[in-house]
Amino acid sequence: MSGGLDRLAEMAGIEVDYLALSGETQRVSDDAKRAVLEAMGIPAGDEDEIAAALASLSPVELGPMQAPPGVSCFVPDWLREGRCWGATCQVYSLRSERNWGIGDFEDLARFAEIAAEAGADFVGVNPLHALFLAAPERDSPFSPSNRLFLNPLYIAVDKTPGCERLADALQPPPELRANEFIEYRQVASLKRKALDRLFRIQSDSEDESFAGFEHFCLERGQALYLHALFEALSEAMSQQGQGATWHGWPDEYRHPGTDSVRAFAEEQESLVVFHCWLQWIADRQLAAAQARALAAGMRIGLYLDLAVGVAPDGSATWSDRSLTAPKARIGAPPDYFNSVGQDWGLAPLSPASLVARDFEPYRASMDIVVRNAGAIRIDHAMSLYRLFWIAEGFSAADGAYVRYPFTRMLNALAAVSQARRTIVIGEDLGVVPSGFREVMRQVEIQSYRVLFFEKREDFFLPPEAYPCEALACVTTHDLHTLAGWWSGRDIDVRCEIGMVGDVEVPLLREARAHERRRLLGLLADKGLLPDAMRPVMRGEAEAPRDLPESVALALHRLVARAPSRLFAVPAEDLTGAMEQVNVPGTMDEHANWRRKLSIGLEDLASHGLFRAITAALREERPRPA
Repeated sequence: MSGGLDRLAEMAGIEVDYLALSGETQRVSDDAKRAVLEAMGIPAGDEDEIAAALASLSPVELGPMQAPPGVSCFVPDWLREGRCWGATCQVYSLRSERNWGIGDFEDLARFAEIAAEAGADFVGVNPLHALFLAAPERDSPFSPSNRLFLNPLYIAVDKTPGCERLADALQPPPELRANEFIEYRQVASLKRKALDRLFRIQSDSEDESFAGFEHFCLERGQALYLHALFEALSEAMSQQGQGATWHGWPDEYRHPGTDSVRAFAEEQESLVVFHCWLQWIADRQLAAAQARALAAGMRIGLYLDLAVGVAPDGSATWSDRSLTAPKARIGAPPDYFNSVGQDWGLAPLSPASLVARDFEPYRASMDIVVRNAGAIRIDHAMSLYRLFWIAEGFSAADGAYVRYPFTRMLNALAAVSQARRTIVIGEDLGVVPSGFREVMRQVEIQSYRVLFFEKREDFFLPPEAYPCEALACVTTHDLHTLAGWWSGRDIDVRCEIGMVGDVEVPLLREARAHERRRLLGLLADKGLLPDAMRPVMRGEAEAPRDLPESVALALHRLVARAPSRLFAVPAEDLTGAMEQVNVPGTMDEHANWRRKLSIGLEDLASHGLFRAITAALREERPRPA
């Protein structure tokens, strides 16, 4: 069966084997190929079904691994030969004396102004996509309900029209601000009630700005209405014990076109309009944050993030069932770091559906995300070329790569980038297909270079080896913080949650000490090593447990000297945080996506480490006068 099955798989864009990170060729099992074909809607259970599919299937035109002629993403003239730097933050983690226990768009605007004053040209953030308002504990920004819309929890209640009429009533409990972690359920409940009151005030008033809401609804059309209808249903179903996601709903509510859903929409019209209004307010506040970033002197402003996929049980898949493959998830094959591979629990876009719809859904999602941004990060940029699919009932160890129409994906991305004058950064970490980074360079997608991944054998690459067409950084949200790496806190965490055993810890600490010495050696080669660290570099003294500020400054100077156009420093490293934002491969074992910054925005500009690092970056990457 394998010959016909392989031909059918290849016609559908399934790679029958792939090069693993180890360098070995991994053959995809026949069972996995059949299951992925089934997930695409192509029956392949026996020879007859395979023969019928071969006779009827039109192969998807995938395009070669090469840049389309004349296609490129936007890069401003000043950046072609110039360099700049910016700060990144997890919006929810921003702490202030006025927010409601979670960072919001007003905090983002203020963070951008503080960073701009320090010399930054952009502020990068986590994906801001809509999650599940009725299930706020589903808090991963990389597992959105719908990428076309925003998370209403980021709305600043005190900056919403009508708030002055409820000033006394809009005071959240002080402990919500003081807590180390975000209490998502409590925050969502309080914000939902307050925003409902503000919606009723504004809809009953003669406020002229409400005309803008009507225009927004017309502009966003059916997609907005269906998302709002899903949110209203999600809220109602959750209250009835049916769950916030459509997979748990009665059959008559699992599709937007049923009589039951239409009846619900008529009965709950005000609730649906309320959820449309939340999107309007969120969009206005995000646009205001970008305007304030630019007004403060930034040349790029907000650098937003596009998640690689959507949750299989959210608004996007309920509203538009054919756009994704409901019986598959995306992830990554086994590698050195994860022997069983990764299942990200996200629904893949259907290549055939994209082609049939002339890529309009992809262009729309890109355009919506970049409308309030000067730059965008494409999470897992290799998705432009292929994604690792895991069929229902299979593990990540038995998945397969599925190709996407590369040329047309690049055309769509570049068209939106040029139209919106938005810089594109592609997160190209992990298994990268041969030739992919060269295509990125040719079409002006900036690569993503992380100090801790830029190695050759046992040595860190000098930053001058980094490409010009890139964003360089020391670490990311999926890695340890710099202070956490230095102290080995990440090793402790992995031991505490069972990712490594007690026996492995001494070996990992020994390897970390060696890695520290290698990095200190690179600082010495570049004339940046603090004198006090020379004995540590030579192995004559133990490294101090806590990261010395002098080393933090030297490492940021080191990477900032790379020829890469962009350099980013996380807010966690600007404030000396020890704990990392997210530990990949964990759920409840670690406080992923919940931890707040230790420093409030009111004190950030005067914080010693923030001042020292930003001063160093101003020297290394000065903004033209």
